[in-house]
Amino acid sequence: MGLEEEIEDLREEISNTPYNKSTEQHIGRLKAKLAEKKEKLERQASSGGGQGYAVEKTGDATVGLVGFPSVGKSTLLNAFTNAESEVGEYEFTTLDVNPGMLKYNGANIQILDVPGLIEGAAGGRGGGQEVLSVVRTTDLVVFVLSVFEIQHYARLSEELYHNKVRLDTSPPNLSISKTGKGGLRVTTGDGVSLDEETIKSVLREHGYANADVTIRGDCSIDELIDGIQDNREYLPSIVAVNKADLIDQDYLPTVESELREYGLDPDEVIFISAEEEKGLDALKEEIWNALGLIRVYMDKPSRGVDYDEPLVLREGEHTVDDALNKLGGTLDERFRFARVTGPSAQHDEQQVGRDHELQDEDVMRVVARR
Repeated sequence: MGLEEEIEDLREEISNTPYNKSTEQHIGRLKAKLAEKKEKLERQASSGGGQGYAVEKTGDATVGLVGFPSVGKSTLLNAFTNAESEVGEYEFTTLDVNPGMLKYNGANIQILDVPGLIEGAAGGRGGGQEVLSVVRTTDLVVFVLSVFEIQHYARLSEELYHNKVRLDTSPPNLSISKTGKGGLRVTTGDGVSLDEETIKSVLREHGYANADVTIRGDCSIDELIDGIQDNREYLPSIVAVNKADLIDQDYLPTVESELREYGLDPDEVIFISAEEEKGLDALKEEIWNALGLIRVYMDKPSRGVDYDEPLVLREGEHTVDDALNKLGGTLDERFRFARVTGPSAQHDEQQVGRDHELQDEDVMRVVARR
């Protein structure tokens, strides 16, 4: 029996096994085996070569436009940037990954128009694994849906999940330290609902015989496996519903009902028309917010504050130290302190150190040794 048949058999057994406390350990083992065999199959597929897509990441952040063929991703990219992606009224008009640069709030945001995903992409259909590998390198996923095909959201999300992309969630709080003896010692925090024997059985399926394991915060069996394999990408996402100009107002409640059916809040998705360039300002603002970008205006000696080209920092990299790293040069080693005016400061020109958390539209002057 080949790996694909073994994977299918495991999936079938999992789906046919009712989940409860008495079956939890068994299902944990099955899911762990399934994850290991899928990893093995992917390694075999990647070793066979094939044409991939290599896109150099540039700018302050990278956004991937994800959608089925002919939903308007190329038109949207062209409206955002000067990329001139090939556009047509037929499937697979985007023949390669097309990058463009969106300039917004002083930031350079790289937009990737990847080839339209089709069902089965994670399994390699239509070159899907190469396409999905590009998505894994982005900082934000923008789902582009046709207003007439909202159901594609569930299929797209599933393809990304099967390719180790976890959307709008955080990694499980899990630590594993291998030991030379003593078996598996599991420590769980308050609220962890998984049985200790289930946790141990999943670990054994992944080759752990002796280890100290700590889990803080509740997680499912799937999330536990994600944490053990430690090769998932955790990305934020937003949804743009395109071709909104083609529907009548009385059809809008139907669209909103379909959005709710797939777990999407109609008030949180962005309705756009890439063709008519409507709703794009709202989408740009949503992209900015989802990326967690902030602008820091540098007060440069003898030249004053540069409001035209701010220093743009990404989410999780908002400290003065992060700013110094991005500025480069010798400022890092010569740094004495900084003076900050703006939302993060208690008063104008507050003297701060490396660990000070900057906020959007702060003004900063670096005082350095000569």
